Amino acid sequence: MLGFIQMPGGMEWLVILIIALLLFGPRLPSVMRSLGRSVTEFKKGMREGEEELKAYDKGDKEGTSGGTSSGPAG
Repeated sequence: MLGFIQMPGGMEWLVILIIALLLFGPRLPSVMRSLGRSVTEFKKGMREGEEELKAYDKGDKEGTSGGTSSGPAG
């Protein structure tokens, strides 16, 4: 269906770079810096989410294997 869409080649990357330079000009370093920070924050959030899931999964396995309920007696 989308077989006609391909990765840009060498000349296309050059055109994209020239357009980016024309659009952003002197702001390009700050734009790239903020993009890098965004990617770093995203990766940090993904890592924290994975750690929480692992901790939850580990706690869930330990909690159910004991055979006793942690609810109120009665």
